[in-house]
Amino acid sequence: MSDSERLDLRETYRKQMLDSIGGWSGSVITAVPPVVFVIVNAIGGLRSAIIAAVASAVLLAAYRLVRRQSVQQAATGLFGVVVAAVIAARTGQARGYFLIGIWSSFVYGGVFVASMLVRRPVVGLLWEFLDPVDTADDLRWHRRPILMRAYLLATLIGATMFAARGIVQLTLFRHNATGWLAFARVAMGFPLYVLAVGAAFWVVSRARKRLVVATD
Repeated sequence: MSDSERLDLRETYRKQMLDSIGGWSGSVITAVPPVVFVIVNAIGGLRSAIIAAVASAVLLAAYRLVRRQSVQQAATGLFGVVVAAVIAARTGQARGYFLIGIWSSFVYGGVFVASMLVRRPVVGLLWEFLDPVDTADDLRWHRRPILMRAYLLATLIGATMFAARGIVQLTLFRHNATGWLAFARVAMGFPLYVLAVGAAFWVVSRARKRLVVATD
């Protein structure tokens, strides 16, 4: 693969990552279906809540498409709501709507931890793919202690974020606190993600600056 093709691939992947996050507008849109679900469930019962949540997700997906936002983002958001609604319908409990989010948090957290154990931290893999510190075979990032420690710590921050989401929401799930589950889903969504990314960025950027100074 040529350097230009590698750069194009990185840019494409970077754009896909940014589109999948969605920013504050994406966070607000993502928060609507679970809030609608909880409100309608309290008023009209589980069946009405499922219909309302799916309907709101369909409308929001259409809104994203009309606004020429990412098709992937719209489809992913709709798919997540549909799966959550199906689980709620199958379990016959409103709290079942939040199960997929809880499972996802633990799965992502497990992936982050596993990557640390094999010394290939997820943050390092992503960061070096998008912005490699050096392309020479004898100077690979995982052979540089400064970078490895930074990527391990940044990945630990991500794992902690997912674990916090999973543990808090699982606790609320076990207490059948559906309203608080919706609140936790919103509060521990994009805002917590921003904090985790900011902390990881500071750790890695600081390590990279130290590496530059050390090699000068």
